[in-house]
Amino acid sequence: MEANLAARERALNSPLRLRILRLCLHQSRTNKEIAELLEINPASSLHHVRILVRTGLLLTEERRKGKRGATEVPYIASKESWRTPLPNVSPILIETFLQETRGLAPADMEVWRLGVKFNAERRGEMLAKLKAVLEEYTELPPDDDGEATSLMIAHHRDPSAD
Repeated sequence: MEANLAARERALNSPLRLRILRLCLHQSRTNKEIAELLEINPASSLHHVRILVRTGLLLTEERRKGKRGATEVPYIASKESWRTPLPNVSPILIETFLQETRGLAPADMEVWRLGVKFNAERRGEMLAKLKAVLEEYTELPPDDDGEATSLMIAHHRDPSAD
C-alpha cells in the first residue's frame, strides 16, 4: 500500500499529468485526443498516460473502433487524485493552473482575492469549511448538460502585511 501511495505521489508531481487527469475527468479520451488537446507528441502523452494507469489514477475503458477503423483505448480519471495526500504540492498545482489558464480570455475566468488576519484556530476553521464544501461537490455526479470548469483556491501567508 505504501509503495502504491509513493508511486501516486510521484505520478501527481507533474503539471502535465495533472492536466491529463483534468481532461479525462468528465469524459473519456484516447491518447491521440489527449495529445492533440495538450499539443504534445502522442508518444510523450502515452508515457504519461501509462504512468497514470499503472498507479490507478487513470482507468482504461473498453476498447473501441476509431473513425478510421483502428482500435482506440479511451481513458477516464478515477478521481483518486483528490484522495491522495501530496506533500509540498503547491508549486505543482500553481504551475498546472498557469498552464491550463494560459491564453484564456479574461471573460473566461472569475478570480477572487480576500485578505484576512485570523489566529490559527479561526484560520483552521475557515480552511476546514472550504475543504468540506469542495469535498461535498467532488462527490456529486456531473450534470449531463454541464460545462466542465475548474476551481482553484489558494491560501498563503501574506508577508507584505506583516
